Amino acid sequence: MDSPKSNDSTNSGLRDSTSKANDEEQDELCPGFRNADAFVKYGLGAVLSATKASASLPQTGDEDDFYRSFPGFREFCESQGDKLLHCMSQIMQHHGCRSHLRDQSKLTGLEERFDLVVDSNDVILERVGILLDEADGVNRTQQPVLPAGFQPPKIVVSSWNRMVALERSRSETFRLLHAKNVARPQLKFKEKVDNSNTPFIPKIFIKPNATKPLSSYFTNKQIRKQRPEDLDVPAALADLIHQQRTQEHVEDMFAHPYQYELDHFTVPEGLLSKPEPQMYKPISKTKCSFIDSLEDLVALNEKLCKLSEFAVDLEHHNYRSFLGLTCLMQISTREEDFIVDTIELRSELYILNEAFTDPAIVKVFHGADSDIDWLQRDLGLYVVNLFDTHQASRALNLARHSLDHLLKHFCTVDTDKRYQLADWRIRPLPEEMVQYARTDTHYLPYIYDCVRAQLLDFNHGQPGLLQSVWNKSRDISLKKYVKPIFTEESYLELQRKQKRSLNTQQLTAFRLLFAWRDKLARQEDESTGFTLPTHMMNKISEELPREPQGIIACCNPVPPLVRQQVNELHLLVQQAREMPLLKVRRWLEPMFLPEVTMFGPHDTSRVSESDLHHCSRDGKLDTHARSPLYLGF
Repeated sequence: MDSPKSNDSTNSGLRDSTSKANDEEQDELCPGFRNADAFVKYGLGAVLSATKASASLPQTGDEDDFYRSFPGFREFCESQGDKLLHCMSQIMQHHGCRSHLRDQSKLTGLEERFDLVVDSNDVILERVGILLDEADGVNRTQQPVLPAGFQPPKIVVSSWNRMVALERSRSETFRLLHAKNVARPQLKFKEKVDNSNTPFIPKIFIKPNATKPLSSYFTNKQIRKQRPEDLDVPAALADLIHQQRTQEHVEDMFAHPYQYELDHFTVPEGLLSKPEPQMYKPISKTKCSFIDSLEDLVALNEKLCKLSEFAVDLEHHNYRSFLGLTCLMQISTREEDFIVDTIELRSELYILNEAFTDPAIVKVFHGADSDIDWLQRDLGLYVVNLFDTHQASRALNLARHSLDHLLKHFCTVDTDKRYQLADWRIRPLPEEMVQYARTDTHYLPYIYDCVRAQLLDFNHGQPGLLQSVWNKSRDISLKKYVKPIFTEESYLELQRKQKRSLNTQQLTAFRLLFAWRDKLARQEDESTGFTLPTHMMNKISEELPREPQGIIACCNPVPPLVRQQVNELHLLVQQAREMPLLKVRRWLEPMFLPEVTMFGPHDTSRVSESDLHHCSRDGKLDTHARSPLYLGF
């Protein structure tokens, strides 16, 4: 039998171990998780699962009404709704907000609940912002004392750029200029950005390495800009000349300038044989040059023209521009890396066509589909003899085809994606962003060697599989950039993707808002997402607010251009509300209407055009209702 003394010592040990465990648990930032990263990943997964589940629920309308006709489904929804409201109330109480979500009148309960949730979200987000600033060492209560006339730098600490690696200091951050503080590069472009609703015409006037000469349409641009009357030509002859010019060059205007060269390109025999992979140099021991002057650009082109291959990648920005901006070009050789400022040298980069279109030089890209578009659209650059490592990865049936995977698979390099969503318009570029950009091309020449060797081994030494990768890469080079063109039916393509059933008023509002957004985005050279995000456009279309304040309430946060032109948007919504009310399905098109059959004598949600003059909302529809405008198209 144990003595009292031994029992006391045992109990003391238990108390000490329990106290130690409690102290360790209190010290944990996120109890139950190794670190903050593990907690964020778990939370993100839970949010994604909940979002996916909610998207699978019956949609408001006929589908929801049908399911709610079953008592079991209705009771389940009500019980789950009560649990969600209770959970939300607890969260709101924890933050000191009004939380009486279930004690509302039936008449105004929904609006009051919505206001409570909006207010609580504002409070929670404000506290999050304060805590993030405190973690970054920013004290909002103290105002810095600045000398008279001093202009502080417009620098914002972006929380998404915070270093979260455990081995680094928790307070260490990247200080990056926020997008709203970056001077718009478009303002200093020599050639104004063309956002007009017209097809894209290639930006090229010289054609290096040409087998077929460039069309005179491009070489005589200055002559074509002169009016016939300026050349003292009789009016009748001037009309004839203009007509002939239009017919002669209409095909050349939209043709790929290097179509002939790419169609007749053949891969040299040496590139179809097995290479000996040439190991890359450590990135820390590789020279890197920043190219932002015409003199340096010319020198770079001369270096590239002497090589047998080099790697290329681009960094792009599309939020504060309608068409998008190519902000940076990375070029890597076996010996050196180059970072080219495509904003500063935008109008001079056509010089690189001499190297980019040389069929004897391999240009290595990864996932070049978008890069080819951006090169043509912004820089007037084309590529002959392209090798796309993404296509090679697909041919090899690798587990994944991303550049990250290839870097890990062939080079044992872990990439840092903290700058994947960075604003690449920032100047000067922080050193960390330069290093991130270099990684995208520094290892590509070595990966190019490795995948060629594996493609040959995979096919028992036969070049057929490797040749297919060259062919697919050539097809990518043949892509022609196509500008987004607005038509009266453009909104239908976006509407089909929405899982919503709209009546004629809502669909008309969606059509009018879509047209307004497109027009204003082109004028202001802003993306449609910046002008009016799609989810906000959907919200306004569904709610059809009666007052301008209601439009503002549908947008959180309110886009600047929406706030400026809220009265114009209100007029569009009013115009939509004046439409006769008729329910239509989201996927309908006028061409499909005759094939649609009615589900019942009073079901107008699936009514065919041929039946429209036989029935109305109450069974007798006027003949004017047959028009596409009545249906909201």
